[in-house]
Amino acid sequence: MNSQLIMSKQKEEKLDSILDLNSNNVWNVTDAEIAELWDKERKEESFPPYEEKLLNIIRLAFEVVHFDNGDERESAKYNDGEWTTFPRTDIKKGIVAIRKRVISKLNDLSYENIRHISAATLLELISRNFGGGWDSIPLFMKDIIESGFEISTTTLPASRIHKPGGTLEKKVADGFDVLEVEKGTWIEAIFAKKKAPATKLRFLSDDDYDEEGNRVQRDEDDEDLEDRDDEAEEEEEDEDVAPTEDDTFYSSFAAEAVVKDEDDEDTAGLSVLD
Repeated sequence: MNSQLIMSKQKEEKLDSILDLNSNNVWNVTDAEIAELWDKERKEESFPPYEEKLLNIIRLAFEVVHFDNGDERESAKYNDGEWTTFPRTDIKKGIVAIRKRVISKLNDLSYENIRHISAATLLELISRNFGGGWDSIPLFMKDIIESGFEISTTTLPASRIHKPGGTLEKKVADGFDVLEVEKGTWIEAIFAKKKAPATKLRFLSDDDYDEEGNRVQRDEDDEDLEDRDDEAEEEEEDEDVAPTEDDTFYSSFAAEAVVKDEDDEDTAGLSVLD
């Protein structure tokens, strides 16, 4: 199979401090950068409380292990050039070794990491999928891919795929990367473009505007307090409403039968002749 891939560059953001590391930018830093930033920050007295949180973030994109530097066998294992190491502030907790999680095949993709690879990387992974094109990808994997990318395909004769003004030219101009998969005398073109991050919408009430219709500027603290007040009111309303489960439970039974006196029960079976 002969596949042609149009590449695109992915912009990376430089971190100034390990404390700026988060679940979004951890995918764009190298293990060496993390070790350098960690070593610079760990000498600060305020750093230890952040260690565990930072390690959990690092685990999203890296393999993370701890080892005893005094153990020659362990030290040799993690100082072989594949891992990058750095010490904890508390040496009793051992040395940290990290290694970037490799995304080398489609099965390595997940809903978590799909938004942190480029369209070019995605199409390269698809090109390694036995040359079957888009239809050869399992449905669940397509769902993961389409959660982070716009995908479209077209199959045309090889003589027409690069026709001036055709679909391929228009898609590339629109920002799509394209993978061309040969299928005999035809070519399947797979187009991919990363989806823009979703914007969170916030409802604005009439109180958010003044009499002239201009947005009222408020401090974040005021908005947080309002949110907490709203939550408190909702909780109070929930408490005021009586639970219905017990009512339903008891209402499923018929009304209690009228209890008769013992004298009535004794005379109930006597006939008039008696």
